[in-house]
Amino acid sequence: MAQVTITIDGRTFEVACEAGQEDYLHTAARLLDNEASEMSGQIGRMSESRMLLMAGLMLADRFASLADRTQTAEAEVEQLRAQLDEVRARVPERVEVPAIPQEVTDSLSRIAARAEAIAEDLERTG
Repeated sequence: MAQVTITIDGRTFEVACEAGQEDYLHTAARLLDNEASEMSGQIGRMSESRMLLMAGLMLADRFASLADRTQTAEAEVEQLRAQLDEVRARVPERVEVPAIPQEVTDSLSRIAARAEAIAEDLERTG
């Protein structure tokens, strides 16, 4: 176990944590310190236990709000996934394009040949 010194609202605490978790503990302590300092600025000096209780409750409230927002976002994601699945189910894997009938191709070939012949005549006479 590692020993970490943290400071909450100017008060120092020695806390044990698993080795490798020191940075996480310092980050959590900064969050708690920010809440406690803000509260002390608004309410004034209070007992250590009351300050920690109030700061913990404020963080818990924020956590609950984030948890609600996360739950709402996850529900929306599931709804969008369901809609995407519906759309995917309606899109065919292969799209058939109707072929051009042979008589149309033959007609276009004859028209092209006539146009070329007219162009050649115009070049000779022009």
